[in-house]
Amino acid sequence: MRIAINGFFWDQPNTGSGQYVRALVAALKERAPQNDYVVVAPSAVSGQRSAVAHLRENLDKVWFEQIAFARACRRERATLAHVPYFGSPFFSPTRTVVTIHDLIPIVLPAYRGSILVRAYTALAAICARRADAIIADSECSKRDIIARLKIAAARVRVVYLAADARYRAQDDAAQIEIVRRKYALPEKYLLYLGGYDQRKNVRVIIAAFARAPEFYRAGYRLMLAGVNLGRDPEVFPDPRQIARDAQLAEDALALIGWVDEADKPALYSGASAFLFPAVYEGFGLPPLEAMACGTPVICANASSLPEVVGDAAIRLPPDDADAWADAIRAVLTDDARRVAMRARGIAQARQFSWTRCAAETLAVYNAQLTNVN
Repeated sequence: MRIAINGFFWDQPNTGSGQYVRALVAALKERAPQNDYVVVAPSAVSGQRSAVAHLRENLDKVWFEQIAFARACRRERATLAHVPYFGSPFFSPTRTVVTIHDLIPIVLPAYRGSILVRAYTALAAICARRADAIIADSECSKRDIIARLKIAAARVRVVYLAADARYRAQDDAAQIEIVRRKYALPEKYLLYLGGYDQRKNVRVIIAAFARAPEFYRAGYRLMLAGVNLGRDPEVFPDPRQIARDAQLAEDALALIGWVDEADKPALYSGASAFLFPAVYEGFGLPPLEAMACGTPVICANASSLPEVVGDAAIRLPPDDADAWADAIRAVLTDDARRVAMRARGIAQARQFSWTRCAAETLAVYNAQLTNVN
């Protein structure tokens, strides 16, 4: 089998789509090395020259998705095409599988964007309906795909993602200390990692920390790792302004920006708890990564997150700051509970693996070739 894989995000390993395509290709090669995997990217990919079909043109995203990728599939004589994000071609020369991580611009009105963005989303939806099979990251995403795109349930297969193998409990105190110094982390901190846009709902954890001043006095700080990717204050609120509005002490909150991928395991491991209040996620990798590192997780009981964390995390209504404050108190003051959450989290994270993801993705591929025959 010769599989052409859309590698538009291959050169963007800090994005969720970039991490997904890289991890999936590596796992596919290990699971089924007899297949040919041709990553079609708009630029050269370091270290992957034998696996990548290079496109010399400076293509924009739509051109790449609709024209260049389809041409590459034909040129490479692909048996099957896989587009690992919501952007498949309208005309495909071969059977096509599309992974849809989420439907944020369709489900959440605030994210619909400009007329051009809405037009792109409409095109992506039309093309997804024409695909031969859809892979969803979660049952939550599958429900949205069925309801919003009007795609038959039989055409949608849930294949869970996984935390990378580097996410594991860090026993190296020296490495944790190196990362602590690099990001000016305090000795005791609560961690959030992700964006600051509206659906990430950081407002509730800032409000919760403000309602538990005893932990600020005890030396705990709230560390937010991420950046704001937009300027509209309604969609991309400033966490510092939220903190001022909540009357949180100025030095109780720190924004540490993007974190290097190599530093994340130590960052998670050094945290007293990981907080993830997002109201909508197609999967939600950060809480899974934190659990794999043995860090207690408190997250929203919303969208796909219950599927990811199971009973290993404390799950709360995403808008109840008092409940979040109580949960923080429970984790920070109850040693036995914290130890139990650590063990359950590690066990829960082990339920997800890229080996399993690759095997189930291959099953989707094989089903399409069987359907051809």
